[in-house]
Amino acid sequence: MSSKCEQCIVRQFSSLKALTKDELVKMAECKTSYTIKKGEPIFEEGEVTNGIYCVKDGVCKMTKLSANGKDQIVKLVKSGELLGQRSMISDEPANLSAVALEDMEVCFIPKNEVMAFFTHNNQFSMNVMKTICGDLKEADDHMVSMAQKSVKERLAETLLYLEETFGKSADGSLHIQLSREELAGMIGTATESCIRLLSEFNKSGYVDLTGKKITILDRNKLKRLAD
Repeated sequence: MSSKCEQCIVRQFSSLKALTKDELVKMAECKTSYTIKKGEPIFEEGEVTNGIYCVKDGVCKMTKLSANGKDQIVKLVKSGELLGQRSMISDEPANLSAVALEDMEVCFIPKNEVMAFFTHNNQFSMNVMKTICGDLKEADDHMVSMAQKSVKERLAETLLYLEETFGKSADGSLHIQLSREELAGMIGTATESCIRLLSEFNKSGYVDLTGKKITILDRNKLKRLAD
């Protein structure tokens, strides 16, 4: 059991890389592993999480319910990342919901265990702070992009981000298949506008659309558009 935490991929990419062997053994003893099916929530906005989740496998969307009752995707989280660090430290309920975009494997580590690492391991607490600062920087950049770029530019940027971050399926299409509504939510526009722009990109030869699948055909043109 303990060796699993030591060898786990999450540890290499997240704040957990600062933990000592003894701390990893402790973590392995108190963690709970879950399989989350596609479409299921890991936790919901307003829920008290009481710990952090390590994403061992799969991708989830972090969403916020807007005033009009729609889920706005704030960010996507892939394997190797941790969920719930901020609300654990600020001692507040979750600000966002985390919903699986594909089948996922996650491990839950209770708050009292994580806070013990926080108190005794300086490098670990620094790592957590850096992660939260990184999230804030991303949120700032996203806000500026929303304010200064056109919807078309944001769609181009988002499609490139999806390919660069989550890769392609065997047929060359984007590995993460978002619905048109989810994509529209990410770029901050109406679903109809998103559909119209995608078909425009399709006609221009930038992308290919087959059902829900999107394949990027001309990365350079999209890049020029996004920048």
